[in-house]
Amino acid sequence: MFDALMRPIIDPPLNALGRRLAAIGIAADAVTVAGAGFGLAAAALISARRYDLGLLFLAASRVLDGLDGAIARASSPTDRGAYLDIVSDFAFYAAIPLGFAFAEPTRDALPAAALLASFTLTGTSFLAFATLAAKRGLETTAQGRKSFFYSFGVMEGTETIAFLSAMTIWPAGFPVLAWTMVALCILTVVQRTVLAIRTFR
Repeated sequence: MFDALMRPIIDPPLNALGRRLAAIGIAADAVTVAGAGFGLAAAALISARRYDLGLLFLAASRVLDGLDGAIARASSPTDRGAYLDIVSDFAFYAAIPLGFAFAEPTRDALPAAALLASFTLTGTSFLAFATLAAKRGLETTAQGRKSFFYSFGVMEGTETIAFLSAMTIWPAGFPVLAWTMVALCILTVVQRTVLAIRTFR
């Protein structure tokens, strides 16, 4: 929901840094892999109840996730890079709830499972819409210049990062935050489904 509003704020510094890193030969794919590594490390730290370090690694992962696109735009975006980016994103989204489930299985396992199921639905609706939009030649730059169509929703990247960060700051509130995310993810799937029905007639 807030991704389009955040782009004008975060894109200029990321693009400036991306141009500098591309100029010295830093590859976007390497940054993508590093971001995924930081994300998985964040999940491992959360599972060990090191929530403070988990938050630090989570933040580093998301910064690198934004930076890889900036580097790609400053050099030469590739389909391989787009693939690595989206797979890394969903690996991150899956790993963090699992980290909380391992940390407090009695309290957090059920909401974590529900959250992962809702992520599956939002991911499916997102990728299905992008596939069909590409088939029809549809494009959008509302969330910045991307390799494929980014459909809108209440639960987008900005909201997801905010919720996952809040969970590491307030781990005891994980069930409340997770169930809230589940509801927003379901709403997002409904939104995309309505949009798909209207768009793909």
